Amino acid sequence: MAGHSKWAKVKHFKGGIDAKRSKLFGKLSKEIMVACRHGGGDPGFNPRLRTILLKARAGNMPADNIERAIKKGTGELEGQTYEEVMYEGFAGGGVALLIETLTDNKNRTAADIRAIFTKHGGHLATAKHLFHRRGQIAIPKEQIGEDELMALVLDAGAEDMTSDETSYTITTDPQQFEAVHKAIESKGIKPERAEVAFVPTTPVPLADTKVAQSALNLVEALEDNDDVQNVHANFEIPDDVMEKLQAAA
Repeated sequence: MAGHSKWAKVKHFKGGIDAKRSKLFGKLSKEIMVACRHGGGDPGFNPRLRTILLKARAGNMPADNIERAIKKGTGELEGQTYEEVMYEGFAGGGVALLIETLTDNKNRTAADIRAIFTKHGGHLATAKHLFHRRGQIAIPKEQIGEDELMALVLDAGAEDMTSDETSYTITTDPQQFEAVHKAIESKGIKPERAEVAFVPTTPVPLADTKVAQSALNLVEALEDNDDVQNVHANFEIPDDVMEKLQAAA
């Protein structure tokens, strides 16, 4: 149950170097709209919408933005129609990536994704088998002690909990994600991240600084694309390499 979440560190570092965080609410709005079109605007009867709303609130998305996206999704307000498309590929060092997109033009998106991979030395190929779907909830360490949190989430149905210097990461089966999240919030704990995502089955360590930087650059370029909702990658970066990358940033 103990250990270090290398990917959490990478995502934290990525968050620091990504200057385009303003796109987050727009991407969340798209997810909410699509969820509402498929299952309606009542989160009580739409599990997918409930999960996205947890993610939106963990990201401090304003209530007005959420309400407007729901109304667009249900047709109360005029909104764009988006199609879900998944892309798979590899970066240097054998790093696998899954890219979730919402697009109103599949030809444009496919061309953009292919161009980004080519520019950063990657290529499109089947990679989904290297991931499995899991809920993940990140909790800052200052909010609760490790033993107390572990007992809480295990009782609620969590599968695993790891930690790094600043936070705990709880992993759940997708079906247990909401129950575990509710148990955490019932104690007044606010997650810094809560989502159902594709988690790598076997992480790929990147000990070479150039390869690690190249992988991060590819992820950043993909996330910067307006049609890309989520990027999942299976690499982990050792502490010494991460320190070098942070020093050079």
